[in-house]
Amino acid sequence: MSEYEAPRVLIFDSGVGGLSVAACVHKKLPHASIVYLADNAAFPYGSQPESVVIERSCGLIVKALEQYPCDAIVVACNTASTVALPHLRALTHVPVVGVVPAVKPAAACTQNRRIGILATPATVRRPYLDELIQEFASHCRVERLGHPGLVQWAEDLVRGLAVPQAELNSVLAGLRDADVDTVVLGCTHYPLLLDSLKLSLPQVKFWVDSGEAIARRVASLLAQANKPVDAISDHRTLPVPVALFSGKPPEGIARFMAELSLQPKRVIGNWPGSS
Repeated sequence: MSEYEAPRVLIFDSGVGGLSVAACVHKKLPHASIVYLADNAAFPYGSQPESVVIERSCGLIVKALEQYPCDAIVVACNTASTVALPHLRALTHVPVVGVVPAVKPAAACTQNRRIGILATPATVRRPYLDELIQEFASHCRVERLGHPGLVQWAEDLVRGLAVPQAELNSVLAGLRDADVDTVVLGCTHYPLLLDSLKLSLPQVKFWVDSGEAIARRVASLLAQANKPVDAISDHRTLPVPVALFSGKPPEGIARFMAELSLQPKRVIGNWPGSS
């Protein structure tokens, strides 16, 4: 890339959850170009063996970089971030940013020292979450909640399906009874459900996710690499030149991305790089 060309960021997830992070990156770096890559053929990653997650995520990202060279990589998936980052960093010189549940900022903002961590069942069980809580929130009462339905409800939003609010209310009863004032959105899919989550838990004052922190980290890495993060861009250029899916593209994905200000120029399903 020429030194005057806008930087390009690869954002990877197993599904559409990474779009919540992509929206934060676009807001922070409106002149950056975003390549979105989703391994939806293997969705959800939380039910896959770690070896499969490592092999698929690393393989897809490396192939995407060959076709679409990028200046930074965001692994916008908690499961893949937990198991695949060291392997990925060994395969590429491009800087890699992962995602972890935002326990530290949640512990800093809670007023009643009662925190809810809303994550996938796999993330709730992982030892690294124990370590985050022990390091940053040992002074707080922490309620963990992992439910398999939330990720699928977020995916269903793409197709225009409404979140089953009554069922969500029931799922979140534990956090409501615990009187948490702060909730960590410990999966990148969950910010997409925020409106519905707020209806279920109106007493929550602080909803904390990793999107803005990831965007700041990407901006810092690009600045360190002397990439023109504030360059004047051609406003006719869409922020996402391509969205790649290893399986069939979700119905309604272009419309959904446009609603997040991430209108893609092209959507490619059954991407050949995934074979």
